[in-house]
Amino acid sequence: MTAAGPYGLLADAVLLLHAAFVLFVVGGLTLILAGWVRSWRWTRGVLFRLAHLVAIGFVVLEAWFGVICPLTTLENALRVRAGAAGYGTGFIRYWVGRFLFYAAPEWVFTVVYTLFAAVVILTLILYPPRRKG
Repeated sequence: MTAAGPYGLLADAVLLLHAAFVLFVVGGLTLILAGWVRSWRWTRGVLFRLAHLVAIGFVVLEAWFGVICPLTTLENALRVRAGAAGYGTGFIRYWVGRFLFYAAPEWVFTVVYTLFAAVVILTLILYPPRRKG
């Protein structure tokens, strides 16, 4: 066990889950666009495309309504329970945290998330999902 104890480990796990979510949203669109160019069938899968749309839709709604991400809230609560004041200097927390969080006004993120969602919707129209068959 680390010095932070079980709550610190859980907070790190939530941070990794958060990073995986971001990777799914950003990487998912990248794979969809690559699949369009390379004719990959799996990138037209209805479940994959629906999950991707729901994921970015959730992010956009959070931004529009000023809601803090539940994963961020959970991670912070776990860090407080672990006795940490915030992000520590642990390897995972430091690098994944730097990857996920940037300093900019809230409206910048709202615009970026909204434009990203618009591209996702555009790919749904121009490169629609298909059911197997």
